[in-house]
Amino acid sequence: MASASSARRPLDRGEAALTSVHMQAAVPDFVLRPPTGPYHSLNPSTKLVIAFAQAAVAFGVRGWTGPLVVLAMVVATAAVARIGRSMVPFALAVIPLVASILLINTFLFPGATDVIVRIGPLSPTWTGLEAALQATLRVAAFALSVAVFALTTPTGDLLADLERRGLGRRGIFVIGAAIGMIPRIAERASEITDSQRARGLDTEGSPVRRVRGVVPLAGPLIIGALSEVEERTMALEARAFSAPGRRTTLRQLPDSSSQRIIRWAAGLGAIVAVAASLAGFLPLP
Repeated sequence: MASASSARRPLDRGEAALTSVHMQAAVPDFVLRPPTGPYHSLNPSTKLVIAFAQAAVAFGVRGWTGPLVVLAMVVATAAVARIGRSMVPFALAVIPLVASILLINTFLFPGATDVIVRIGPLSPTWTGLEAALQATLRVAAFALSVAVFALTTPTGDLLADLERRGLGRRGIFVIGAAIGMIPRIAERASEITDSQRARGLDTEGSPVRRVRGVVPLAGPLIIGALSEVEERTMALEARAFSAPGRRTTLRQLPDSSSQRIIRWAAGLGAIVAVAASLAGFLPLP
């Protein structure tokens, strides 16, 4: 009986500290090592709130001021974090969307009469051009703010911090699956393309040949995605995904009272700025 009661005895402070030391020694270093570097070392939730606040200001504040301020903040943050070169692919990916915004708004803006010049049946207007430039700035500010967040915040760190703050495991799974979906699909499409080329499929050349090669690529891609969903579901159930209770997180990411102040200030500041702009209390150019 004495041994049973001692086995159920709660650990005192010294024993708990010793147990924690042993657990940390058993955990790999990359799990316990906090991120370092300018802006990289901020808590993932802090960077997430800043990205949401920048997106809200870029789209919610009228005129030129909102997107220009966000672009200036994004450029300054990228310079501090030293990720300027890594943001180039994100900027290039926005070019098709920006081009369509410029063309449609400049030539087909509804109700505009201040024609710049007549080009056959098309008549670009100054009002449309102004609206197109503002929309371009908003899209660029939003895209680059997302790029800064993605380049400075590993997905695993974000999910671990959100889970530590109480977000349910189903929400964590949905966010993680949404973030990793596009890279996985791109990687799988590349693998399928290489394997089909090895079997003699012609995926290059004329547009007709490329269109013909879509079906042999799309079929395995869709079937593979469905199989991956089933495999992931079985793996999650094998790891007690549906078990009740909160899981213990091994990764403790740095946080501080100053970062909490930054999160509240960024979130409330963005809400106030957008509300004041929409209500007309913030007459900015």
